[in-house]
Amino acid sequence: MQTYLDFEKGLAEIEGKAEELRAMGRKNSEMKVEEEAEALDRKASTLLEDLYKNLDPWRKCQVARHPDRPHCRDYIEALFTEWTPLAGDRNFADDHAVMGGLARRADRPVVVIGLEKGNDTKSRIERNFGMARPEGYRKAIRLMDLADRFGIPVITLVDTPGAYPGKGAEERGQAEAIARSTEKSLGLGVPVISVIIGEGGSGGAVALATADRIAMLEHSIYSVISPEGCASILWKDAEKMKEAAEALRLTATDLHALGVVDRVIPEPRGGAQRDKSEAIARVGTAIDELLGEISGKKPEALRKARRKKFLDMGSLSLVA
Repeated sequence: MQTYLDFEKGLAEIEGKAEELRAMGRKNSEMKVEEEAEALDRKASTLLEDLYKNLDPWRKCQVARHPDRPHCRDYIEALFTEWTPLAGDRNFADDHAVMGGLARRADRPVVVIGLEKGNDTKSRIERNFGMARPEGYRKAIRLMDLADRFGIPVITLVDTPGAYPGKGAEERGQAEAIARSTEKSLGLGVPVISVIIGEGGSGGAVALATADRIAMLEHSIYSVISPEGCASILWKDAEKMKEAAEALRLTATDLHALGVVDRVIPEPRGGAQRDKSEAIARVGTAIDELLGEISGKKPEALRKARRKKFLDMGSLSLVA
C-alpha cells in the first residue's frame, strides 16, 4: 500500500478513486470502468509531476524521511554480490544501526558501510531508527582499517537523523567515536565514495561521509541539525521547522552549489519510494562513475586531495 505525505492528499484521493473503480470492475465484469480509471491515472500523473517539480526544503525533508524509500539494506542486496557482513567493534557490542562488510561491485572487491533505519516496527527498534551508538562508529573504523590494509575501496550509504544521543552512548564516548571515524576516513589511502540516500543528519552522518566523492539523491537532505532541532534552538518553537529548513540550505541542489557534495543523483518521478529499483540502479551507476574518477590514484594523493576538499569548504575569497 502506497504511503502518502501531507502534501500528497489530493494525489491520494485521485489514485484511490482509480483503484476503487478498477476494484468495482473486477467484481462486476459488465461495468466498463477502465476508460474513466485511465483518465484518473493521467490526472494523477500530471499532479505528481507538478508536486515534485519544485519541492520546497521542508517537503524535501518529508520525502527524505518517507518510510517507503529504499534503505541501506535494499541497496546492498541489489547493487553488490558476495555480501559478507562483519559484526562488532571488538570492544563492547555490535550496533545494528550500522551495516558493514565485504562485497563485490562489478566483480571489484569493496568494503560497504551503511546506516540502516529498518522498514517495520520490529526492525526499526532493532536498528535504533538508524541512529548509531559509539560501537557502530567503532565498527566502521574497524572496517575502514581492513579496507586500508588490503587496498579495497570504501563505499558508504548514509541515512540517519543523527547519532544516538542517549545516556549510555554518551558514557561510552559518542563524540570521541564520531571524531575518530571522521579522522579515520580522512586518513584512508583508498578511494572513499559516500552516497546520502535519505537523511544525512549531523556528525552522525559526517562520520561516514568524509569521502573523496559525495553524492546525494535528489530528494535527500544533509545538515548539521534537523529543522525541528534548529527551530527549537533559534526560535524556541519546533513548529518553525519550515523556516529552519529554508535557512539550513540542506537540499541536494543547495549543497551541490555550495560545493559540499559532488553529484546530485536524479530520482524517479515522485521520489525513490515510487520506483525503488530505478532509484537503486541510478545510485549504482553513480557509484561506478565516481569510483572511476579516482581509481588508480596513489594513497598519498588521495589523502591530500580529500583533506583539501574538506578544508576548502566554507572558505571565503577576500577581494580588496
